[in-house]
Amino acid sequence: MATLKELSGWQRQHQLVEDALNDPRALALPNWETLQALAKALVARSHGEYQGWGDVVTFAASTSARIGEVSGVRVKDIDTDNWIWTLRRQTTPAPGGLVDKATKGKRARKVPLIEEVRPMVAQRLLAIGNDPDARIFFGPRGGRISTAVLRDATHWDDVVTELGFKHLRRHDLRHTGLTWFADVGVPLHVLRKIAGHGSLTTTQRYLHPDAGQITAAGAALFRAPHGAPCTSFAASHGRHRDLTRTDRPGPQLVPKNDQGAVLDCSKTAPDLRLFRVGTTGFEPATP
Repeated sequence: MATLKELSGWQRQHQLVEDALNDPRALALPNWETLQALAKALVARSHGEYQGWGDVVTFAASTSARIGEVSGVRVKDIDTDNWIWTLRRQTTPAPGGLVDKATKGKRARKVPLIEEVRPMVAQRLLAIGNDPDARIFFGPRGGRISTAVLRDATHWDDVVTELGFKHLRRHDLRHTGLTWFADVGVPLHVLRKIAGHGSLTTTQRYLHPDAGQITAAGAALFRAPHGAPCTSFAASHGRHRDLTRTDRPGPQLVPKNDQGAVLDCSKTAPDLRLFRVGTTGFEPATP
């Protein structure tokens, strides 16, 4: 029969799983400085202070990727002209050891490489050489890595407890990246593509549950600023949504200005601005 301590531990673990399902935002790291502190502490606790573990953690959180997906990155997957990673594969456990296979969704996806991780990626590419099939991230002996390998090699559980994040898991690095992307206003459909989610409902869990923002968004949909084209605005993030399309199901929106006049819908919405990461997380880039 299970002891009271064992039952209590199971209940805590069950609650953590429930939190991840209902609100993955609650499991995200708060900012960039915290991520860097975590990476540095993990390196310090690893055998030989292997810097590769810190790079893996930083890359995973910055790209909202799984550890297995980071392990699968090859030189040919990185476009350094546009700084985009084409995520094609992941490393997973198998009866014979770790193997590479297709992504969880069975489809490749494009992931932006933010400005802060580019120097690290460029340095690793330079050290590796010109082999397009070479791995960019690997263990201290050059082998494949997994979430379990990372945990054991860095004493993960001890480190996160010492830093005050007792229940932080490796998968929460993915929650961190998606939460940060959502908070700077990356459009939902773009966030879904970055995450590789099959369902839009899954992606929506990363949106900030701020009732004031939701109310303001509803008002902006139907009342665009005076003299503006037929778009809705999320001023806090500089986003625009084209309301001229008529091929969507449901009632059609009729945008109006502050005087109640129907706006000219012949103009198209401006392009979305790019995003970058600042020292305290993600923020809109200066135009």
